[in-house]
Amino acid sequence: MLFRAGRKYQHLVPQANCACCTPEIQALTARVTRDLSRRGFLAGAALSFASLGLPDLANAQSAAAPAAAMQAILFRNLRLFDGKATALRAGVSVLVDGDRIVDVAAGDIAPPDGAKVIDCGGRTLMPGLIDAHWHTMMASLPVAAMMTADVGFIHLAASAQAERTLMRGFTTVRDLGGPSFALKKAIDMGMISGPRIYPCGAIISQTSGHGDFRSVYETPRSDGALSRSEAIGASRIVDGRDAVLRATREQLMAGATQIKLAAGGGVASSLDPLDTMQFLPEELEAAVAAAADWGTYVAAHVYMPASIIRCVKAGVKSIEHGQIADADAVRLMADNGVTWSLQPFMKEINLNVAKMPPAMLEKWKRVWDGTDQSYQLAIKHKVTTGFGTDFLFDPATADQQGVWLAAMKRWYTPAQALIMATSGNAGIVAMSGPRDPYAGKLGVIDKGALADLLIVDGDPTNNLDLVADPDKNFKIIMKNGRIHKNTL
Repeated sequence: MLFRAGRKYQHLVPQANCACCTPEIQALTARVTRDLSRRGFLAGAALSFASLGLPDLANAQSAAAPAAAMQAILFRNLRLFDGKATALRAGVSVLVDGDRIVDVAAGDIAPPDGAKVIDCGGRTLMPGLIDAHWHTMMASLPVAAMMTADVGFIHLAASAQAERTLMRGFTTVRDLGGPSFALKKAIDMGMISGPRIYPCGAIISQTSGHGDFRSVYETPRSDGALSRSEAIGASRIVDGRDAVLRATREQLMAGATQIKLAAGGGVASSLDPLDTMQFLPEELEAAVAAAADWGTYVAAHVYMPASIIRCVKAGVKSIEHGQIADADAVRLMADNGVTWSLQPFMKEINLNVAKMPPAMLEKWKRVWDGTDQSYQLAIKHKVTTGFGTDFLFDPATADQQGVWLAAMKRWYTPAQALIMATSGNAGIVAMSGPRDPYAGKLGVIDKGALADLLIVDGDPTNNLDLVADPDKNFKIIMKNGRIHKNTL
């Protein structure tokens, strides 16, 4: 096996007689865990898989494996939250065949021959959740480990976290920074369990920007030398229009569904003050143009009003964070149809306050203080707003994904928050247009939609806290028509 699962998820791991346990695969696993360069790892993996007669990962299709041979499943006796309406519907049956929802009808549907029938006992059936700002590769390890650990270990830790993400009910994530391309392929091919990933690849940053994780002693930079974060594909440090163009095109070439730029100071980065503006207008415009040529868009990490305004004027389509925005910046977002990917950053649910160095804590205080006003401005000016978490470098925090969604009841009704985290976020990931690797509707229970669904013990449109305890309250978790958890 390419990773070891804990007892809690042991039922999801292939048993000893599967191909994963052959000596050839175990030898391959040992090779993966050696300290290889990123390019060496990819080249070696391609040769190794070819020699074993396994699929070529470098050229594998990113779409999920065909599900035509899967057993049809009929869900009965349920209350339906379809991801769009605020009220539940009773007396509905939902039929899944393969990876699609093939029927949603009032009353009972006659099950097809050989179909499995699941009585939901009056529980709520709803779409799988979507996190619009996730870091697949950076959620499980402390930053020191990310900067020093063996590359194989980083990928193994991320694959284990991907499985836990799915078990929290998040069937899709928009990845906003990190080398998640290989993990995405492994999930899509059914090699491991995890959410559907919309990757952006490396965070593109200027020198001294939010994605520049170097220490001061590593400057000045030698020509052609890559920092550790660049070597593993977590970030790309560039300056000037031409360099930004090249970095953007490289991520698109690697399979990015959208581009992530660091356009302002950050909290997790220690050497760039929060109020700094990053990237000149012509640099931002170069990335926007290159992304648009591929039919997709740029998402920008930014907090301050002036930086938000610069990004919107340059054509950026998604503002990430922005908790210190003012009314002028928000009005400009609304007028230009820009999406606001906000996170409920609040001291009450931040688990790391005691561990924070003083300088980082001061940054966080500014962000916490602006969170309430940001949501109020988003609601007032009717800006399309997404739910995301942005967890970094702490697996204990990552486990709180549902807790952070439940915290949205501070600004929205439970039904409004759930719509945001399902069909609303589905609209955000669909902004990638022709770069979207997944054909089919997400975030809704509709005929023809991809079969991502949850059975919840209770009514989350009335009690949003149910999503905070997925182990207890999510009785069934289905992604792409496959059941990954069933405790009914």
